[in-house]
Amino acid sequence: MSGTDPVCTEPVPSAARGGPVSIALARVARMHRIAAGRRLRELGLYPGQEMMMMRLWDCGPVRQSELIQSLGLDASTVTKMLQRLEQCGHVRRGPDPADRRAVLVEATDEGRSLRAGVEGVWSDLERLSLNGLGPDDRTELARLLGLVAENLAEEAGEAGECPPAPGGC
Repeated sequence: MSGTDPVCTEPVPSAARGGPVSIALARVARMHRIAAGRRLRELGLYPGQEMMMMRLWDCGPVRQSELIQSLGLDASTVTKMLQRLEQCGHVRRGPDPADRRAVLVEATDEGRSLRAGVEGVWSDLERLSLNGLGPDDRTELARLLGLVAENLAEEAGEAGECPPAPGGC
């Protein structure tokens, strides 16, 4: 092993040399988040907020507790994200008519208007991320990453941290 990661010119930390795929995944995830953040900033969003908006676009009004569970994030993180989105006029929170103790969250018209921009960001990230890969390589990468995700979901599920599959409401 040369001591460098093919994804990055930085040397691989000595403690990570036993996990070359894990360090590559961590670096790719970090770089993807940075690239997403730059694009989302143009829409007035922070990384992660688009995932919350996607959930609201797909599910419609949802209880805040269900949103927390579906995103697999800490309640305080979701609350802070919702506060920022609410201040920008992208979401509205109010009592759930079925249970006034619960908080219902929904996208506003302004929040729904972000959808096309977010779709563009994700399409741009897809093109950027997969540049140079042919259709077969893209399919194989998606398949392999799906297997990795399944392996990690088993671990996360044991800790009660695995959110439901994307798209489920």
